[in-house]
Amino acid sequence: MTDTAAAAPATPGLLQLLERRLGVLVGFRDMALALAVLATLAVLILPLPRWLLDISLAVSITLSVLILLTALFVEKPLEFNAFPTILLLATMIRLALNLATTRLILTHGHEGPSAAGHVIEAFGGFVMGGDFLIGIIVFAILIIVNFVVITKGSGRIAEVSARFTLDAMPGKQMAIDADLSAGLITEDEARKRRRELEEESGFFGAMDGAGKFVRGDAIAGLLITVINILAGIIIGVGQKDMSLLAAAENFTRLTVGDGLVSQIPALLTSTAAGIIVTKASVSGSTNNAVFGQLGRNPKVLGLSAGLLTVLALLPGVPAVPFLSLATAIGGLGWFLRKQHLKNVAEAAAKVVKSDEAPAEEPISTALKMDEIRLELGYALLPLVGGNVNGAKLTDQIKALRRQLAGEFGFVLPSVRIQDNVQLQPEGYVIRIREVQAGRGEIRAGMLLIMDPRGDTILLSGEKTREPTFGLPAMWVDPQHREDALLRGYTVVEPSTVVTTHLTEVIKDNMADMLSYVETRKLLDELDKTHQKLIGDLIPAQITYTGVQKVLQNLLAERISIRDLSTILEGIAESCASTRSLTQITEHVRSRLARQITDMNVDEQGCVPFLALSAEWEQEMSAALVGNGDDRQLALPPSRLHVFIAAVRREFEQQALAGVTPVLLTGPLLRPLVRSIIERFRPLTAVISHAEIHPRARIRSVGQISGGQVSGGQQQGG
Repeated sequence: MTDTAAAAPATPGLLQLLERRLGVLVGFRDMALALAVLATLAVLILPLPRWLLDISLAVSITLSVLILLTALFVEKPLEFNAFPTILLLATMIRLALNLATTRLILTHGHEGPSAAGHVIEAFGGFVMGGDFLIGIIVFAILIIVNFVVITKGSGRIAEVSARFTLDAMPGKQMAIDADLSAGLITEDEARKRRRELEEESGFFGAMDGAGKFVRGDAIAGLLITVINILAGIIIGVGQKDMSLLAAAENFTRLTVGDGLVSQIPALLTSTAAGIIVTKASVSGSTNNAVFGQLGRNPKVLGLSAGLLTVLALLPGVPAVPFLSLATAIGGLGWFLRKQHLKNVAEAAAKVVKSDEAPAEEPISTALKMDEIRLELGYALLPLVGGNVNGAKLTDQIKALRRQLAGEFGFVLPSVRIQDNVQLQPEGYVIRIREVQAGRGEIRAGMLLIMDPRGDTILLSGEKTREPTFGLPAMWVDPQHREDALLRGYTVVEPSTVVTTHLTEVIKDNMADMLSYVETRKLLDELDKTHQKLIGDLIPAQITYTGVQKVLQNLLAERISIRDLSTILEGIAESCASTRSLTQITEHVRSRLARQITDMNVDEQGCVPFLALSAEWEQEMSAALVGNGDDRQLALPPSRLHVFIAAVRREFEQQALAGVTPVLLTGPLLRPLVRSIIERFRPLTAVISHAEIHPRARIRSVGQISGGQVSGGQQQGG
């Protein structure tokens, strides 16, 4: 009792010691692999004793079995992407062992069947059955099966798979980029998919070359066998004084045993290679793929059982094996048929139950709304599938979201595309948060033609107005495309018309789409180096809602918020002196002077501007009432109409001259002047003197006074 109790604690200690030893060995796997490769190379030079050769041949067979079983149980080929390297090492091991066995056979083959070890003796005696001709025939059949059937077929499949995989890479890359731009996947998931795509192309390319290892191994095995037999007979007869028949029988038995020991692992490895390359388009492990698809149809099993029964009834055909197989396959088909009928009945019962007592949809689903929705008439639905000339509408919208994300600094919500039978067949409606923000009509099978010079279009077609900007245009047949391009007209696809309209609507409503959640997300994803600034700024000096409002003010005038760090620094600076969000926004705009200036540069590298006259500046400054965010411009209606007319007149004159100037005002009046002008000229940029970068080149093209245009000189900042 005492001895048992004392010995009991030793077992866990022994297990822990063994576990630690194994852990040390696992930690030196790189050294173990390097030593194994060096040992394999040493076999090519140094002779091996028989007992060590037996162990090495057992290791070779075990390795081939492991490779085959691993190939059977992987879900997809990339899970075994080290296969080409393992195949090369296994082939090198077999060739090294072939050389070692050749050395023993030619040196000691005259001593008897055990001259090259007991493994070769057992394989030669068991397979040949005492007749070396049978061994030669079996070995030849193994060579033919491995070289002609399995190796050649798997090599061809690997070659075609590698070619098709490389050809499909651009399309798969575009699909990943489209999913990323649509917001369906994250950046990390996209990076992971790209890495898997690169690994897939590299794997099938490597498998194409790895098939040559197996083929070369089969050829080498055949040549080694022939050399061993001929050289063994010559050595046995010429040097060992053996008779020709005894030498032929002895050396053939040893050589065929050696060939079987090497070719059986080679056959297993070739089969594993074939399984790997043929699983390119099959999901799941091999047993699920094979049995799940081969035996899932009861009709096929029933017909097979009937055919086997007919064969069993033919005269001279043994009935027992065919009837046994027919019974087994027929029983399996009957069971699957019964199971299928049961599943159908259960599904029908569920449908009837759902029809009798339909589940009431939660009322909360009626509160959900789409941020951006594009409704199409039924005649425009082919645009979504790309069945009309031009790119698919969905692809263009994905590219649009990516473009706007890079341009304005945040990812827009996904655009939901929905058919609406209440619309005209070729009409569409753009809704922002369920409210109509734009609509138009297009001709799905035609092209929209516009003359950039504003002249009459000299082609036959249907006159119309471009839905985004209301410019004169014409719908023409696609066969007039080349003629329109030669005349210098602008040619637009139907899907591009919708995308352009959607772009302008989104830009006009960009500020409304920057929600509180999106603002928090932008701040949380900012670099770690700026998180300290956010911690000092929020909530001590401003709230998240205040930051959201400043960003919305910028987006309302189409100013990118991508340079978020500069915007936060501007907010921190202005919060020290004011809490007015309007004044904070103006200070941030001055910090973004370089960006705002660059937005309004013309082709000559200058910023053309119309200045607000001193008289208007004084009159508007005197009309200011209120403080902070409550400050308003209390101009009399008559003076307001005069101002609007003057602005409209001056800008129209500049437009006729091909100039798109900005309106330049003082920093105090800028937001109030902008609130007036955005109602009749929403795309006109209104900037203050503080928003012009000191190094910018500016050019005065006029002045908003009573309607007189003065100036026209260029200045350097």
